[in-house]
Amino acid sequence: MILVGLTGNIGSGKTTVSRLFAMLDVPVYYADEKGRQFLGLAEVQEKVISLFGEKVLSDNGKIDRHKLASVVFADKEKLRQLNAVIHPLVRADFRQWADKQAGHPYVMEEAAILFESGLAGDFDKIVLVAAPEDLRISRVCKRDGVEADSVRQRARHQWPESDKRPISDFVIENDENSLLIDQVQKVHGQLLKAAGVSGQ
Repeated sequence: MILVGLTGNIGSGKTTVSRLFAMLDVPVYYADEKGRQFLGLAEVQEKVISLFGEKVLSDNGKIDRHKLASVVFADKEKLRQLNAVIHPLVRADFRQWADKQAGHPYVMEEAAILFESGLAGDFDKIVLVAAPEDLRISRVCKRDGVEADSVRQRARHQWPESDKRPISDFVIENDENSLLIDQVQKVHGQLLKAAGVSGQ
């Protein structure tokens, strides 16, 4: 079994692509979703509050993800500190999860900041979901109901897509002109071959 990382900048459509892989019976681990779950743990909340103070709390005393985002996305060092709390938990959890997926040629982890977090080396193959910047920004504005400037601020913490293309094994174009399903099926076939599955 090989480990495949699926990544892409904000608004690229990673989740849409990962769901297409899941429809092909590929186990998919959603790292960003898991990270949000870990943020709900009492011991993690304590660490986050000690780092950023009570300004990131909601009225019920729990961490408000929107308040936390406004703090960390305005300061690279604070984002690094938050990632240092969450990423080791996600990394360990993914490894345990992957160990339970025996019988599958490959498993996939969907993660927004695979390269930025220094975790690309954990994977045998990397799939990048790419899309033009203006399209990515408009998608997030519609999805989250936010202004373009807010999306650009979050995007500044990600490597440019142009830096990720040459170091990815596969690139899936999600530009609304290229057929996604055809691309996913082609990459799926190549990943099966890489995993030693013949006849694809």
